[in-house]
Amino acid sequence: MSSESVPLPAGATAALEQLGRLTLHEHSMQNLLQAVTDLATMVMPGDTEASVSLLEDERPTTAVFTGEMALELDERQYERGYGPCLHAAITGELTEIADTETETRWPDYMQVAIERGCRSHLSVPLSVADRVTAALNLYGREPNAFDEPGRTIALRFAPYASVALASMHAYQDARDMANNLETALQSRAVIDQAKGILMERYKLTADQAFQLLAQASMKGNTKLRTIAEGLVETGEFRLR
Repeated sequence: MSSESVPLPAGATAALEQLGRLTLHEHSMQNLLQAVTDLATMVMPGDTEASVSLLEDERPTTAVFTGEMALELDERQYERGYGPCLHAAITGELTEIADTETETRWPDYMQVAIERGCRSHLSVPLSVADRVTAALNLYGREPNAFDEPGRTIALRFAPYASVALASMHAYQDARDMANNLETALQSRAVIDQAKGILMERYKLTADQAFQLLAQASMKGNTKLRTIAEGLVETGEFRLR
């Protein structure tokens, strides 16, 4: 039976309808992702905490979380380099731990989970972007907390988390590109100013002035922009 065909509790259906009404025009991407995890924990059976693990170029971070236990257990897995949330994010496999006291995988991590009050765990892989993987993690304080309806709820919430994460990643990429472009334009402007000073001072062509700056950069093992800024700010220039 697929997750789509399993009947959901009324609370879960209402939560999904609420998520469907949220848009990026009205909420920040971070708030939308937080809403996914908050609502997921509200409709899960038992006392559950949630988080979203994000791996970008294999570097893990927690994007959002609903409680200290979820954040701490995420971080304990990151320190070790393994665990259920990392396994789900890396392999794309739904990863479930029915009871941390009887689970045989990752035994040292399981001991930490037990000590922190976690008795069951469910991680759902999320689709984000190239070089970026993620998982929606649910931590239960009772063993066998995630039955078939619980797993179905998690699977139905996962696409909303994926959309929010993908949007956050696309926004960050666009912002990084804009920052890089601004830096490049600033560098070009100061280099052009420095060239103008050298052209006037030594009666050089634009190409000759640039070559002089490049020589100073190579000889001093200093960035070309730094050489240009020094000339513009102080008027001083010499080949090292």
